[in-house]
Amino acid sequence: MDVNDLKSLGTEVRKRMETAIDHVRRELAGLRSGRASITLLDPVQVEAYGSLVPLNQVASLSIPEPTIIVATPFDPSLTGAIERAIQKSPLGLNPASDGKVIRIPVPSLTDERRKELSRLVHRYAEDGRNVVRQARRDANERLKKMLKDHEISEDDERRALEDVQKTTDHHVAAIDDLQKKKDGELLGR
Repeated sequence: MDVNDLKSLGTEVRKRMETAIDHVRRELAGLRSGRASITLLDPVQVEAYGSLVPLNQVASLSIPEPTIIVATPFDPSLTGAIERAIQKSPLGLNPASDGKVIRIPVPSLTDERRKELSRLVHRYAEDGRNVVRQARRDANERLKKMLKDHEISEDDERRALEDVQKTTDHHVAAIDDLQKKKDGELLGR
């Protein structure tokens, strides 16, 4: 086996780890932190034109105030469907419509709810770290197999294992940072 195979293994590992970080970032963005955020409405699906479509594809979203999200439907006939979709979502939001725009107040969180969301943040982060560690485990097993099959030298294996570990440490630290940042938003640190 040549150096290119080791490089492709490293690239594959980094790609898997980056995917884990992106997934954690998306999961955390969907958690409410008491401040209005457009990403909060990402999971909302609206019944429009005979199918379910994401809210951001049937309305423009803006945040005129820190505690209010405004949805302006592209098609005014969808106002009722958008309102129902937001009410039915598990976000606990109660939209109000004036016929043209839908105002969605984002209430402040109770201490109990903040702690509950913080536990969820920790679970998402731990899931992400587990995916990163699994990618490391898979790469290490492949490297050991390559050494056993005499495809690479012991020095190449050692260097590659160190590189995989450095990559793992970097990605775990990135997930830790995401977790700390979201916890700070939730718990007001």
